[in-house]
Amino acid sequence: MFGRRITLFRFLGFEVHIDLSWLVLAALITWSLAFGVFPYYYQGLAPATYWWMGVIGAAGLFFSILFHEFCHSLVARRFGLSMRGITLFIFGGVAEMEDEPPSPKAEFFMAAAGPLSSVALGAAFYAAAELMEGVAAVIPLQGVLSYLAAINWVLAAFNLIPAFPLDGGRVLRAALWQRKKNLRRATRIATRIGSGFGIFLIFVGVANFLLGNIIGGIWQFMIGMFLRSAAETSYQQVVYRETLKGETVESFMNPRPVTVPPSISLKELVESYTYRYYFNMFPVMDNDKLLGCITTRRVKIIPREEWTRWTVGERLDSCSDDNTISPGSGAMQALSLMGKTGNSRLMVVKDGRLAGIISLKDIMGYLSAKMELGDE
Repeated sequence: MFGRRITLFRFLGFEVHIDLSWLVLAALITWSLAFGVFPYYYQGLAPATYWWMGVIGAAGLFFSILFHEFCHSLVARRFGLSMRGITLFIFGGVAEMEDEPPSPKAEFFMAAAGPLSSVALGAAFYAAAELMEGVAAVIPLQGVLSYLAAINWVLAAFNLIPAFPLDGGRVLRAALWQRKKNLRRATRIATRIGSGFGIFLIFVGVANFLLGNIIGGIWQFMIGMFLRSAAETSYQQVVYRETLKGETVESFMNPRPVTVPPSISLKELVESYTYRYYFNMFPVMDNDKLLGCITTRRVKIIPREEWTRWTVGERLDSCSDDNTISPGSGAMQALSLMGKTGNSRLMVVKDGRLAGIISLKDIMGYLSAKMELGDE
C-alpha cells in the first residue's frame, strides 16, 4: 500500500509514519484552501492571511486524521490486537494491524471508534468557532475552525459508507461475521461491496472529468482505484492468514541454504553466486559463525567499477529484526515482515546460528497450491 515513508514520532506506544505521498496531499490542500476555499467564504483578507489559514487548516486536517486513527488503535489495543503503527498517505491514514480482530464485537467497536471520534472532534472545533462568533479580530481563526469542524464530519460520513475497508464496511463485516460465524465469508461479501463502490467512484470520476470537473474527477477516480485495490487486498490477506494459520517458518524454510564467505569480492559474489543461483540475498558465514547477509540491493548502490575493491564482509548487512526470524515463528509473521521490509528472503536463526532460509516464493507456492485445490 505504501511507498517510501518516514517515521515522525512515537506516541502512546504507536509509531506514526508519513508516506511521502502525504506531502503531495498537504501541498494540494494548503493551496486549495489558500486560493479557493477561504477567499470564497472570507473575502477581503490579506493574501498572507489566506496562506497561514491554509497552512493551519492542512495541519488541522493532519491532526484530525491522526486522532481518527489513534482511536482505532487504542480500541484495537483494548481487545488485545498488536498494532504496527499509523501511516499517513495520500488518501488519508491507516492504523496497521498485525492480525485480524479476534471477534465480531472487537471488529465492530474498532470500526465504530473512528467515525465517532471524528464526529466528536468536529463538534469540538464547531464549539470553538462559535465562541469566536462576532469577534472581527479572530475571523481568520474562526474560519479555520469552521473548516475543520466540517471536514471532520465529512470524514465521518464518508467512512460510514458500508464499503470495506472503510469503517462502515468493517461494521458490515462485523455484522456478517456475527451472523454467518465465518470471517472469510463475511470478508468476501464486504470486500465485494467495497470493490463495487470503488468501481462506482471510478465511473463518477471519469464522468466528472469529461464534464469539465477535472480536479474533482481525477480525485474521485484515484480514490475509487484505491478503494477497489484495498478491498481486494484485504480479502487476500484474510485468505492468507487463514490458510497459513498454524504453519510455522520451519515448515517452509530451506535448511541447507547457499551461503557466501566474507572474504570474496563483490564482483565474485555477483558472477559466482548471484548469476548462478538467482537469489537476491545470501547469508554470510565465517566458518560456522553467521555474520549477516549480503543483498543485491546493497551491491547495486556501489559503482560497478568498485566491485573488485570491496569484499562481502565489508558491505554486508548485520543480522537484525528486518532480515531474521526464528523457526518457530508463524509463516504469516514471516510474510508480514517481508511485506514491511521489502525483503523476499529471510534468514532463519535459532540461538544465534543459521537454521535455514525462508523465501516469499516458497510461501506463495504453498498458497497457490492450496487455492488450486479449492481450499480457499
